[in-house]
Amino acid sequence: MAQLRQEVDPAEAGLDAEALERLDRHFARLVDEGRLPGYLVVLARHGKVAHVTAYGCRNREAALPVETDTLWRMYSMTKPVTSVAALMLCEEGLIGLDDPLARYLPAFADPQVYDGGEGNDIKTRPAEGPIRIRHLLTHTAGLTFGFYYSHPVDGLYRAAGLESSVPSGADLAETCDVYASLPLQFEPGTQWNYSVATNVLGRVIEVASGRPLDEFFAERIFGPLGMPDAGFCVAEDQAERLGELYGENADGSISAIAGLPLHGRPRFLSGSGGMVASALDYHRFMEFLRRRGELDGTRLLSPSTVDAMVSNQLPGGADLRTFGSPAHAEPGNSGIGFGFGVSVVVDPDITQAPSHLGTYGWSGVATTTFWVDPQKDLTVQFLTQVRPTTSHTLYADLKRLVDEAIVG
Repeated sequence: MAQLRQEVDPAEAGLDAEALERLDRHFARLVDEGRLPGYLVVLARHGKVAHVTAYGCRNREAALPVETDTLWRMYSMTKPVTSVAALMLCEEGLIGLDDPLARYLPAFADPQVYDGGEGNDIKTRPAEGPIRIRHLLTHTAGLTFGFYYSHPVDGLYRAAGLESSVPSGADLAETCDVYASLPLQFEPGTQWNYSVATNVLGRVIEVASGRPLDEFFAERIFGPLGMPDAGFCVAEDQAERLGELYGENADGSISAIAGLPLHGRPRFLSGSGGMVASALDYHRFMEFLRRRGELDGTRLLSPSTVDAMVSNQLPGGADLRTFGSPAHAEPGNSGIGFGFGVSVVVDPDITQAPSHLGTYGWSGVATTTFWVDPQKDLTVQFLTQVRPTTSHTLYADLKRLVDEAIVG
């Protein structure tokens, strides 16, 4: 079975061994304190894996350890993969970045924009322009999430059964029809609001390609890139390797909670967050991005398309704090722009955690995260399975500790 292994000594890769030990001790302490079940961290430089640490349990109750072939719910780390799929279809001429969404999903032909009021008294007006494919890729379509509780349209999502982004029992096509029936928060292209947009993009991929999303991913991305465990469900022979999902309690401790995927193909194929993968799978996906669209002789995207994907696409070089909706006006978004499915560092002088210009990546709700730093030729992934209920400093601590380890 394919597993991720260290390929080069940290010193050879320009990484300080003592700093890496500090990194490992920091997160081991969180496990020992009962705040994380276990974790896996992987650093690679110049395409070679230079540091791999597995610590703690993938399932505490069964005393099963985290191993390099553990499977993880990637949640929103699915979004960059969905973005790659859409950009592949763009290169093939089946999708255009500036195409109206309604060309593929007619239910979005007459978008209405919020114009005041709350609850049953919400007023809307016709949008001045259509939602375009690029708006989905950049989360500037005017869509939202029901769990924000920060705008009247969020409440409409909850009333429509979208607290968890999908109505009970619905498939992807049915869910997108529900999204289309609700007003937009703002005119397409005028703000950034993290949202259900990548689910809609997944449906566009299905319509444009004529293939279900899971089959497209398997045939066009996972297979060609050598990602053997990646998928939307867990097979019987994979089940024991899947990490248990935990939720954070009020006191910072964690308890096991229910979590997808279930066994068997899911009815709802989420381009936003449905992917399960191993560290090796995601390492290969990061390497594909780092190498600008090619891996081991297999090219899925042109270098120029990957360059666009990982460059800030917000107008005027804006960051998420200034261009984002009010829900995103937080210090952690300073200096961070957004490309096609990934965040991008645009001003490292004002980011909350140490970073380098052009670093791109994204995170998942179960505390998984990755980034690619072109300036330092570095890739990082951190994997655990905890859904937090409060903000935490884990990502900022990880970035600080990794930054301290880079010496060459």
